[in-house]
Amino acid sequence: MHEHEFEPTYGLPERLPFGEHIIWQGSPNLGLLASSAFHFKKLMLYFACLLLGAAWAPLAANQGLLAILDSTKWVVLISFICMSTVWGLCWLTTQTTVYTLTNKRLVMRLGIVLTVTFNLPLKQIAAANILLLEEGFGNISLALKGSDRIAWLNLWPSVRPWRISKPEPTLRAIANVEELANQLQQVWAQANGVETQPIQAASSFEVDMSSLQIKPI
Repeated sequence: MHEHEFEPTYGLPERLPFGEHIIWQGSPNLGLLASSAFHFKKLMLYFACLLLGAAWAPLAANQGLLAILDSTKWVVLISFICMSTVWGLCWLTTQTTVYTLTNKRLVMRLGIVLTVTFNLPLKQIAAANILLLEEGFGNISLALKGSDRIAWLNLWPSVRPWRISKPEPTLRAIANVEELANQLQQVWAQANGVETQPIQAASSFEVDMSSLQIKPI
């Protein structure tokens, strides 16, 4: 993307200092982000119901195809405009969002019009919530220590739903999410000088970074 061509390192606002290196980089999956964050499937169902409602009267009266088309033309037009807008917004989000995990921090580059970068030191992460989606994809939400908070709107859609008072930055629709969760746990343990063990889970779970305990949610 041309708006990021002046980045010294892809996804990062500056070059990494000596002793810090990139472990993983990724961006949200378009289809899963559309369904999980933008609720695109629910939007399709909503407009399908509107379309059926608009077509019901001529269908019931057996008025023919032209009458059905005439009664549904505005619904079809509005549906196309709305769904195209939402899909385009989702696509732009995937093109401009980059998550970077280093051996010292997690960096989130966000924003379509105005790009912002959030640096989350590993030592400030209290817990990681892993939500499995489909085909190995999932979300990783990070609960942060202390009273500092990032505005929910500044993070959206890379934020855990319904955590408004203390928003949790979230890596959305990431491939191989369990592998990434293991990498995150390992680098967190190294940064904090503690031992860890691999994560193994078949459903949604949470990792308490303070004790490295894994619990289902």
